[in-house]
Amino acid sequence: MINFILSVLFTVALYLIMRAYPRYKVNSFHAIVFNYYSCVLTGIVLTPDVGVFQNVKWDSTGTLLTLSLGTMFVIAFMLIGLTAQKVSVTAASLAGNMSLVIPVLFGLFVFKNNNKDFTFLNYSGLILALAALALGAMQTSKNKEIAANKPAEPVKVSKLLWLLPVLTFLGSGTNNTLINYLSVTFYPPGQTTVFMIIACTGAVLIGTLLLIYKIVIVKEKLELRSVIGGLVLGIPNFLYLYFLLHALSAFGNSAAYVFPVYNILTMLVSSFTAWAIYKEKLNNYNRLGLAVAVAAIILISYQELGF
Repeated sequence: MINFILSVLFTVALYLIMRAYPRYKVNSFHAIVFNYYSCVLTGIVLTPDVGVFQNVKWDSTGTLLTLSLGTMFVIAFMLIGLTAQKVSVTAASLAGNMSLVIPVLFGLFVFKNNNKDFTFLNYSGLILALAALALGAMQTSKNKEIAANKPAEPVKVSKLLWLLPVLTFLGSGTNNTLINYLSVTFYPPGQTTVFMIIACTGAVLIGTLLLIYKIVIVKEKLELRSVIGGLVLGIPNFLYLYFLLHALSAFGNSAAYVFPVYNILTMLVSSFTAWAIYKEKLNNYNRLGLAVAVAAIILISYQELGF
């Protein structure tokens, strides 16, 4: 259970750290690149025997696909950061956790590796999950329209804010689907850390190339605060998945049980901490979206939850 709790806390830490970037004038993209350097270092520290990397076949299909997954890591993380900063921590958490729908659908209809028969209630939960995401985006748009000073601005801002939670939903869901598929297909039990380090290495490679382009061609200035912000972010980024995968193992790899409970706790804790630290207020759309999200996740896996 301690692995479960630590995974939730480190996930919430991700949202809160990225939410703080604008206050300290941290360049989000620069920080995200260095975040993956920190992820790799954290993984190496947690690897009991680093000699295991001598057995990795770097030109194999599994390794190359895992390295490519790093590109998705960077994209998904950028979307989460933008949503947390420009929308709210609650919206970022809601979109990220509701992305559970995507790996569930792929498991059912593409990979066909589901360990249960989906009922009407399960499918109803998937529909409610999408409704919860829409509610999260709606409340954000309403808030920004009220806050806007100029009559012509709300429409433009509203469209952007509708897109961010949706893109975060799609990016996180795709990310989780690929993580599940690649880790199970190409890595035997006990090599979770190896898989994570290789994927983060891919993120380092693609992120560094993009960063060099921004610095050399676009003439962006790399500041120490962004480097430090990224290195700090990388620790909880690696640890949340590290402890989540250990929690999965402790509960017999029952993803249909672990992920819904993990998602519910993450949404509730992130909303509370965002209110306590950043004074993010929960209006009617927030409350309804969270309630629908909790109901959706319960319906998706009510069998595993014992209902």
